[in-house]
Amino acid sequence: MEQTWREPAFVAAAHGWIDAQLSVLGLTRTGEVEQPHVTDWSTVMRVPTATGQVWFKANDEALAHEAAVLQLVASRSEGRVPPPLARDPRTGCMLLADAGQRLRDVIPEERSLARWYDVLGAYARVQLACEDDVDELLDLGLPDRRLTTLPGAYAALLAGLDDVDPRLPGAEAVQDLCDRLAAFGIRETVQHDDLHDGQVFLGSGVHQVLDWGDACGSHPFFTLAVTLEGVISWGVDDEEGSEDLGPHLAAYLGPYEERYGADLGEAARIAMRLGWVCRAINGALPQDQAHTHVRLKMFLDGAP
Repeated sequence: MEQTWREPAFVAAAHGWIDAQLSVLGLTRTGEVEQPHVTDWSTVMRVPTATGQVWFKANDEALAHEAAVLQLVASRSEGRVPPPLARDPRTGCMLLADAGQRLRDVIPEERSLARWYDVLGAYARVQLACEDDVDELLDLGLPDRRLTTLPGAYAALLAGLDDVDPRLPGAEAVQDLCDRLAAFGIRETVQHDDLHDGQVFLGSGVHQVLDWGDACGSHPFFTLAVTLEGVISWGVDDEEGSEDLGPHLAAYLGPYEERYGADLGEAARIAMRLGWVCRAINGALPQDQAHTHVRLKMFLDGAP
């Protein structure tokens, strides 16, 4: 698919759509469109305009729902998730405003992960605000990774792997964890599923969360697997276990404990394990089983 994104016919069509949308928005393109990002599943183009750059994004069919999902989530986010400037309901292509610096580029300068406290609290509030929207989000194409679906999807994932770690439990163990987590009564909602410092931007004066292409409908706390264990725990210098996760977990759980009136530390602990099952399922690519194996090892060991 990567080759398709660079084919002249696709590029020409994308440029035409970009120019048409800029005209509707009252923006003037001031230079050539560049294509700095191409993967098997998506491409991003940089578009210079008289008021600053904007970004075009196209996804393959499996992720074409992102634009519609982003529109809805943004409307609940109080400015923490920027909506598309324009989107094509048929193809899922969209234009996005420039969001400024990435958190990933700021952290080495500031030598601190303290900005994550605000990001995690704000993101939790977005998830809470979307609790009533799960059915609509699933109808838009958001993948269903809710607790009732996880054990069966886990069994199917293992059945499709070329090599399976013999330590991995069967689906009944995942079912038990799902039942234990469900007992806390936390409502399922939208979950980014790949929230790291390359997805957080500082452009509008508040931290904003972008790139919802991997998002799914799931238990909200599944986010903690990637974000806390997979990213924040490695600290400023990328050393495993070098950051105290306690304050970060408290920042995330704060809005939830206020809403639900309970200590949710044990729920977070269970979800941290199951979150890697969700990530393994949701991010599985037949041509790249290595990442799946790493995520399943995180489920087992909490370490890659």
